[in-house]
Amino acid sequence: MKYLYFIFFILIINCSGNKLSNYHGTNQLESKFDKIIINKSNKNDLLRIIGPPSSKSDFNKNKWFYIERLKSNQSLIKLGTQKLQKNNILIVELNDFGIIKEKRLLNLDNMNDLKYLKNTTQKEFSNDSFLYDVFTTLREKINSPTRKRSN
Repeated sequence: MKYLYFIFFILIINCSGNKLSNYHGTNQLESKFDKIIINKSNKNDLLRIIGPPSSKSDFNKNKWFYIERLKSNQSLIKLGTQKLQKNNILIVELNDFGIIKEKRLLNLDNMNDLKYLKNTTQKEFSNDSFLYDVFTTLREKINSPTRKRSN
């Protein structure tokens, strides 16, 4: 019983009352967002205010992404599971001259606003065409087991 109390005592001493936070990306992205002025700030101002981007678009080199993420541990009762406190993404689009033409800040509230296209692509062939029948019989002949021929 003494050993159990000793182990319990060691576990309680090692637990901290302070919440542990994991911070990734650019700090205070919301306050830096207000300092960026559309059609006035340029690429150099952006690098001075925020720094280099977290990522650049593969399709458009003039679209920069800045990411800020803050996770903190929940209570001891929840066994150290982390809760997402901040999840901000700043999307900045530059024109060909390096001047900012558009900026958007996505946060936890509007992060899942995705719009999907409901149209579907129609196939250009039908199952009752002549070519379909030819290819079906050809496929069946190729996939059929080899037969032993008697000579």
